[in-house]
Amino acid sequence: MALGYVALVLHAHLPFVRHPESDFVLEEEWLFEAITETYIPLLHVFEGLKRDGIDFKITMSMTPPLVAMLKDPLLQDRYDAHMKLLMELVEKEIVHNKFNGHIKYLAEYYHKEFSAIINTWERYDRDLVTAFKQFQDSNNLEIITCGATHGYLPLMKMYPQAVWAQLQVACESYEENFGRAPKGIWLPECAYYEGLERMLADAGLRYFLTDGHGILYARPRPRYGNYAPIFTETGVAAFGRDHESSQQVWSSKVGYPGDVCYREFYKDLGWEADYDYIKPYIMPNGQRKNTGIKYHKITSRDGGLSEKGLYDPYWAREKAAEHAGNFMYNREQQIGRLNKMMGRHPLVVSPYDAELFGHWWYEGPWFIDYFFRKSWYDQDTYQMTHLADYLRMEPTQQVAVPSQSSWGYKGFHEYWLNQTNAWIYPYLHKAAERMIELSTREAADELEERALNQAARELLLAQSSDWAFIMRTGTMVPYAERRTKSHVLRLEKIYKDVKAGEVDAGWLEKIEKMDNIFPNIDYRVYRPL
Repeated sequence: MALGYVALVLHAHLPFVRHPESDFVLEEEWLFEAITETYIPLLHVFEGLKRDGIDFKITMSMTPPLVAMLKDPLLQDRYDAHMKLLMELVEKEIVHNKFNGHIKYLAEYYHKEFSAIINTWERYDRDLVTAFKQFQDSNNLEIITCGATHGYLPLMKMYPQAVWAQLQVACESYEENFGRAPKGIWLPECAYYEGLERMLADAGLRYFLTDGHGILYARPRPRYGNYAPIFTETGVAAFGRDHESSQQVWSSKVGYPGDVCYREFYKDLGWEADYDYIKPYIMPNGQRKNTGIKYHKITSRDGGLSEKGLYDPYWAREKAAEHAGNFMYNREQQIGRLNKMMGRHPLVVSPYDAELFGHWWYEGPWFIDYFFRKSWYDQDTYQMTHLADYLRMEPTQQVAVPSQSSWGYKGFHEYWLNQTNAWIYPYLHKAAERMIELSTREAADELEERALNQAARELLLAQSSDWAFIMRTGTMVPYAERRTKSHVLRLEKIYKDVKAGEVDAGWLEKIEKMDNIFPNIDYRVYRPL
């Protein structure tokens, strides 16, 4: 019998980026890159494990914005066009490098990989949500939800209706797409504040994830630390992140992704190739961008990008297998120690952003594949589980109150509230007040009902924690600022139009087509609790 459990948890999330008003918006490629490098490769891993009789268990959030984009016909069409152009480029690369043996080998490798991606995309009729759902139906994958638009909940707690809307709209969206209510939630940025568990319980959620110190500093102090969940007084369970296993995968300095054999993320053909040659495959305005074709390995942790050796996927895959074996060994040792100390079966929860695996760490899906296979065949110290199964197996836990926390910088809220982004919150708070006020109205007619529902969409989209995060990181800041301002201003216009009894039908129809997330939303979700 196993001495403990390991739960791998992936957080699949992207902000809602969809621009039918423009032929090309670079930020839409965030989704295309994630489909190509993370989501479909993960499906390939799950399919392979299932085919080989490995009863794998994994938990994965699929946030409402991501689900909405994956099911959107416009974005599906644009992904088709994106992959068609990428295949054209890689075929051109094979010919272009016919006398450059290793580059030609890599171009042929990418051609094979991209062809497999397209085949899977078409095999599932472009519906990756249903593709993942099949593994939930077989109880290999537990899909959990998140805030409706990944809003940072502790910074909106002064408006309980706004927090409730993030939770309730997310649960309704989940049920529409997966045919059942969600059992668990990945709190946006793992950000918890005391009292949130009451709303989680009211929404029908059974458990949530928080960072490790959210459990370690709970009241009373948990007897088993992070290695068992705690039950809040509402009965909702809180699972804490294990820092030991997290660092081994997260860290680019001491973790696996920084190995010199692995693919170099920052050296891409879009920036390396001759300009006239690559021009048809970069931005329409002529600016260079990443293509996803990368020929170099990390090589050295200290050298510059000009000092990179050529990548070899064969040796990178071997290294991923080696690292998976090491990760398994470390979990065996960790579980063995903890079992002796605790006198019960410990649980090691290892949560990561899903996009780390494949996008940032190209070899990540291989690592997951090997880790599951090695855990299945090569050890009997721990059992892989997902969080819902664990609660069924271990229904008795200590009751405690988690500590306010997040998994961000320094463990609290300052990454989403600092000198780079603090300016947005007075506007978000005023927008929340406007929406709560509007929610008390009874729509005079169908047009006003549509306007009120659209106002709810605009507030949710403005509240996405991604915009504050981007402002803090300093990447794509103008886009994040523009998105925040545009959604707040659209809500403000709707507010004034509704109050004046003069809804602009033509403008509203245009905005409904642009910001079409949550088609069945009911603005009354913001009514006072």
